[in-house]
Amino acid sequence: MSLVENLLKKMVLEKAIIDKKEKLSNIVYKVRIKSEGIKKQDFEPGYFIRLGIGIGNDELSMKDKVRSYSVWDINKTEGYLDLAISTESRGIGAQWVEHCKVGETVYFKWKKGHFLIDNSADSYLMIGDLSALSHLYIINRNLPKSKQVESLIYSQDSNDFFEDINGKKPFKFYQLEENDIDEILTIVKELVAKMKGNKMVYIAGYSRICVPLNHYFRKELHWNSKQIKIKPFWNPEKKGLE
Repeated sequence: MSLVENLLKKMVLEKAIIDKKEKLSNIVYKVRIKSEGIKKQDFEPGYFIRLGIGIGNDELSMKDKVRSYSVWDINKTEGYLDLAISTESRGIGAQWVEHCKVGETVYFKWKKGHFLIDNSADSYLMIGDLSALSHLYIINRNLPKSKQVESLIYSQDSNDFFEDINGKKPFKFYQLEENDIDEILTIVKELVAKMKGNKMVYIAGYSRICVPLNHYFRKELHWNSKQIKIKPFWNPEKKGLE
């Protein structure tokens, strides 16, 4: 293990234990990590963690040793958080989640970002692929029950979808190709027409879908920036912390 990694572990990253691991669908695992530090964390729905999945593997570059994952659920009383990690990419993170074991030590760091819960609208539209599902789940679960929520969650295989942490499926799932922007826009237009009052959209997942959707809401619907929450979770031309 390099000197830099030792410094990261001692001065930057928090230590946790893998407390639980289970398979949720064909390509998604639920991983629970537990630590005393989680009990003290100031948390907002929409937080991420940077997880050191390659610490100690000298064959990996530094940017490949860390992956960002959405916090799907958190229990501060018991000191754990849950992640939903997909193996679809077949990358370093996918390899890690397939082989990690309960009881192993992991290292992580909190990342707040800007893709957080916002209660200021009357109606919401949630758009994303499988990579964004757990993140949109926790946002939706923490919105007041009085809010109207429309949704478009898509995957190429309907067997990839999984229930929220509470066993419910609050979103509408669609079996679509990951780059089928024309079909996605058709559905989006139908959903927007149903929305009432002050509107807000959360867009997440594949970068090549996020960009045209952002253009549609800004340029065609003339929504302002406060109404559009957008987060490209992955880009096929980038990896790790690039």
